[in-house]
Amino acid sequence: MIHEKTILYIEDEKEIGDWVHQDLRERGYGVIWLTNGDRAVDEAASCQLAILDVMLPGLDGFTVGQRLKKQYPGLPILMLSARTSIDDKLQGLQFADDYLTKPFHPDELAARVEVLLRRSGAPSAEPLQLRHLLIYEKENIIKNRESGEEIVLTGKQFHIFQYLLRHLGQIMTKEQIFESVWGEPYLDGDKTLMVHIRHLREKLERDPASPEIIETIRGIGYRVRA
Repeated sequence: MIHEKTILYIEDEKEIGDWVHQDLRERGYGVIWLTNGDRAVDEAASCQLAILDVMLPGLDGFTVGQRLKKQYPGLPILMLSARTSIDDKLQGLQFADDYLTKPFHPDELAARVEVLLRRSGAPSAEPLQLRHLLIYEKENIIKNRESGEEIVLTGKQFHIFQYLLRHLGQIMTKEQIFESVWGEPYLDGDKTLMVHIRHLREKLERDPASPEIIETIRGIGYRVRA
């Protein structure tokens, strides 16, 4: 089940992670819990807030947070750390929106989460209307205008659709899309993007076999028609 507000939570300590994950879910949030930052940028595409521990295996929370902020400037980020030095807090607050030291009470975490979501959830401009879709870009929410239902995309699907929306009406090559979304060179013949586009159409189009939104430009790539 995907909740209206989904939180990306990155914490490698199982005991802490278990109770924070459970507490946030009991308060009505959707939670994507990762134990390292490897998939953070992909998963954050469908989230409205990120909670990051500083001490993580591999990339530390500061590095992960900076990458998230670069990719999603409007995503609120709350840092968690057992380190209480002012230097650590100042480093975190260079990009993060709030910083909470461990140990903390779940009510305090929840209160800070609520404040950050309220602050970032100020009414945005009117949603982009595209055929039967209502697209709330700031909130990362897509709704079917005809049914009123929210359309839930995976991180990769959302990233692909966002990229095409940023270039609305323009033909984007498979190479451009793949390299933007996956951050790797496109290999001729790779079917990965094609498979993701097919799944995206199954969720977005009235009739995936006759797409009105994501158009295939044969031999070149795709575009979202304005």
